[in-house]
Amino acid sequence: METLALTSPADGKIERAFIRGHGHGLLALALDATAAALPFDLAFWRDFGSQFMTALCARPERGDVSGPALIELPVPGKAELDEIANSAPPMFGGEYLTSGILAEIWVSMGAALSAELTESGQTLADFLRLRGPAWSIVGRVHFNLAENRKDEESPFAFLATYTSRLSDGKQAQHVPLGRALQEYAGADNRERLLSLLLPVQKAAGDCGWLKSMVDSGEIYHPLRWTPADAQQFLRDAPILERAGIVLRMPAAWKMGRPIRPQVQASVGTRAPSLMGLDAMLDFDFAVSLDGETLSADEVKQLLAQTDGLALVRGKWVEIDRDRLARTLELFEAVERRADEGGLPFTEAMRLVSGASLGSGNKPEILSPDWSQTVAGPWLAETLAALRQPAMDGASDPGPALKATLRPYQKEGVAWLALLTRLGLGACLADDMGLGKTIQVISLLLVLKRDAGLREGKARGHAKIPEAHRTKPSILVVPASLIGNWSAEIARFAPSLRYVIAHSSVMNGEDLQGLTIERLADIDLVITTYGTLMRMDEFQAITWRLAILDEAQAIKNANTKQTLAVKKLKADARIAMTGTPVENRLGDLWSLFDFINPGLVGSAREFTSFIKRLAERTEAGPATPGRVDYGPLRSLVRPYILRRMKTDKSIISDLPDKTEVKTFCALSKLQAALYQQTVAELAKRLQEASGIQRKGLVLTTLMRLKQICNHPSQWLGDAAWREADSGKLLRLKEIASQIAERQEKVLVFTQFKEITAPLASCLARTFGREGLVLTGETAVTKRKDLVRRFQENESIPFFVLSLKAGGAGLNLTAASHVVHFDRWWNPAVENQATDRAFRIGQKRNVLVHKFVCQGTVEDRIDRMIEEKSMLAGDILEGVAEVLLTELSDSELMRLVTLDLGSAMKDE
Repeated sequence: METLALTSPADGKIERAFIRGHGHGLLALALDATAAALPFDLAFWRDFGSQFMTALCARPERGDVSGPALIELPVPGKAELDEIANSAPPMFGGEYLTSGILAEIWVSMGAALSAELTESGQTLADFLRLRGPAWSIVGRVHFNLAENRKDEESPFAFLATYTSRLSDGKQAQHVPLGRALQEYAGADNRERLLSLLLPVQKAAGDCGWLKSMVDSGEIYHPLRWTPADAQQFLRDAPILERAGIVLRMPAAWKMGRPIRPQVQASVGTRAPSLMGLDAMLDFDFAVSLDGETLSADEVKQLLAQTDGLALVRGKWVEIDRDRLARTLELFEAVERRADEGGLPFTEAMRLVSGASLGSGNKPEILSPDWSQTVAGPWLAETLAALRQPAMDGASDPGPALKATLRPYQKEGVAWLALLTRLGLGACLADDMGLGKTIQVISLLLVLKRDAGLREGKARGHAKIPEAHRTKPSILVVPASLIGNWSAEIARFAPSLRYVIAHSSVMNGEDLQGLTIERLADIDLVITTYGTLMRMDEFQAITWRLAILDEAQAIKNANTKQTLAVKKLKADARIAMTGTPVENRLGDLWSLFDFINPGLVGSAREFTSFIKRLAERTEAGPATPGRVDYGPLRSLVRPYILRRMKTDKSIISDLPDKTEVKTFCALSKLQAALYQQTVAELAKRLQEASGIQRKGLVLTTLMRLKQICNHPSQWLGDAAWREADSGKLLRLKEIASQIAERQEKVLVFTQFKEITAPLASCLARTFGREGLVLTGETAVTKRKDLVRRFQENESIPFFVLSLKAGGAGLNLTAASHVVHFDRWWNPAVENQATDRAFRIGQKRNVLVHKFVCQGTVEDRIDRMIEEKSMLAGDILEGVAEVLLTELSDSELMRLVTLDLGSAMKDE
C-alpha cells in the first residue's frame, strides 16, 4: 500500500503516521479523523480502521489492556475480508487488494497500537479517552437517568443502553441494552455479549439493587424510578464507574450531580491589626443554594427534610441532613471564636484551603461540594501577591547589591520581602543552582535599608524605640558552606556586616560572648547546625530573621539539631532547600513546623490529616493508589516558592543536562562474593526477627553495594586492581574520553574509603592529579579546593563524598558528573549533580549513573525511577523505599544475582 496523499487540515499528523507504517496510518484515520470529510479512498481505509477499533472495543477487560497483548486481536475470517476487498472503491493499487493483504494490515494495526500504547505508558481505556474520545464509549454499557416530572410518584426514568459502533456520522449510537440479547444471539457472539455485560456483572457484586435488576431481567427495560431510587444510583455512582459503566445524568444537573446546599464563608475581608501568625482575621458565613443565599427558615426546612433528593425552588436538591448539620456546627463554632476577637491566621488559612485539621484524632477535611471558604478582599489580594510576586521599589536592594538579578530572582526577593513584612515564614525551594543565596542576600540588604529608614525617623527620640531598632538575623548552614556564604556576601553585598560564629574562626570564649549587646552593629550571624546545638545564648535572642540553608537538615523532627533550630526566636523564618519533600510527608511537616509553627498542626494532627486524605473517595472514583493532596497543596503553596532550571520560562540560557545509565558488568571475583553474601543472607533470615532482622538487611545491602563497587572495598585487602571491578574499568573508559576532550569531571561516592582509590585510577587515566573532598576535609580548606578546581585548567577531576560535597558547592568547571555508586534517594543525587548544573554553567552537562546489571543496584534503580515519578503530588514528593520492611521472599528477589545479566561481558 502506497503512502497516501492527504490534503485536509489535520493531515500532517495522519501523513506522519503513514510514513511510520500502514498500521499507524490506519489507526490515525480511525482515531484522529473520525468525523472528517475524506476522499473516497481514504474513507474506505478509515472504515477498515474503524472496524478494527470496533472489534478492539468489544474485548473483555479492555481497560487493563496495554502493550503486546493487542497484537493477538483475532483477524476477521477470509469470507468477511473478501467481501471488504470486493467493496473497495477504484483507487491506486486497488487491483492488488486481497483478503490476505487486508489480514496483514489488520495485524499491523494491532502491532502499531501496541507500540503506541507502550510509548504512551497508558492503558487502552486511558489512551482512547485522550486520543479518540468517541471510541472510548464504544462497546460499553451506559446507565441513563432522566427527569420525568409529569410522574409525581416516580419523577425519574432509568434506561440501560450500549454502543456497539459509531454511526456514519461517527457519533456513538445508543441502543437499549435489551437489543444486545438479539444482536449478539448465537454461540459465535457469546464472547462479545459476555464482554459487554462484564462491567454490569462486576458492579452488581457490590450493588444489591443492581443485582436484583439483573436477576429479574429489569435491566433490559425502561424503568420508572422514585427519588429514593435515583439517590441510591447517585450514591453508588463511583462503584458503577470503576466497573466500567458510563453514567449519563439529567442535562440540567451541573457536573452530573444535583445541586447541594453549601455553607459559604468569607475570611479576611479587612486587614488585621497585627501581622504574621498572630494575626486575627474577620469571619462570616451563610448557607446558599445554587448561588442564592437561604434564609434561616429555609435552612431549618432543609434540615427537616429526609435524606435523598427533594424539589426545592423548582430544582432537585441532594439532601444530607447529618452532613449539613455537621458542617453548620463546625462553621458556627468558628464564628463564635471569631466573634471573641478574630479568627487565628493559621485556622483561617486551613479553612480557605479546605484543610481544616480539627483537633486530636478527628481532623476535618472539608468537601468543596458541601462547603467553601473564600478569601475576603484583603486576604485575596495578599495571597495573589504571594503567588505572583512582582519587584517594586520596596523590595529592590538598589546599589547596595553589586550584581544584576535575573527576573525570576527579582520576583523571589519581592516574595521573600512580602512574607517577611507580613511576619510569615517562607520556604525558598528553587532548584539547585538558580541562586537562592543571592536572593536571600538581597533580602538582607532590603531589610537593612528598611531598618536604617526607621532608625532615621526615630532619631528625634532620646531613646530609639525597640520596634525601630536594627535586629541582627541569624543564618544556620552546614559547615561546608561557611566559606561559600562569606565569599558571596563579600562579592555581592560588602555593606552587610556579618560575623561567623564557628570554631574555625572564633575561639570558645568569644563564641560564648556573642550576646545581643555585642551584636548591636551586626546585620547577620553565620553559624552551623552543630554550633547552634551548643549555643543556648542564640536561642535567647529575638532575631529579625532566622534563615536555614540546606534546610532538609531538619527533616527529622526529633533530632537534637532540629530541636535546637526550632527554639530560635525570630520575627520571621526562612528555609532554603532544593528538596522540600525528600522522602516522607513528615519532612514537609518538620519544615513548616519551623517556618510557620502551627499552620499544618501538630505532628499528630498532620499524620491524621494525611491519613484522611488517603481515605477520601468522595470526589469520585479515584485513581488506584493515588491520593488527592489538593487541600494540603493549597494550604502550603503560598509559603513555598519553587522554580526549576528545566523551565525555559525561568531561565533560557542554561545548557542542557543529559542523564544516562552506565551499566557495568561484574568481574568473576565480584560475582562470587555477591553470591556468597546472598546465600549467607538467605540462611540468616530464617533465624532473624525484629530489630535484629532490620540490622541484618541493612548490613547486607551495604555489603552488596561495596562488592559492586570493588571487591577490595569489602575485603579490605588494599589491592584495588582495576580488572577486579567492572565499575572501575568503566570509569577508566569514560575518563579517557573526557581527557581526550580536555574536559573536567566530578565523581561522587557515598563511601569515604573509596575516594583515594578512585582518585588514583583517575590520575593514571588523565596523567595529572585531581582533588578529593570528604567529611574529614577541614572546613577552611574546602573553599580553596573549590577555587582551585574552578580556576586551574590543569586539574581534571574532583572526587567527592556525597554527604560532604553534594550540597552548596559551585563546581561549574565540570561538564561531566559520575555517580560511582547510587545513593538510594533521587533528591540527594540530583542535588549533587547540580554542583555542576547551575547558573554559570556554559557547557552541556552529561551525568553518568553507574549501575551493576543483574544486581540489587539494578533493581533499586528501577525503584528510584518509580519513586521519581511520584513527584508533583505536593512539590517534588517521593515515597520512601522501606527495604527493611520487605518480606523474605521480596527481599531475596531484590538481591538475587542475575548471572546472565551481571556478567554478560565476561
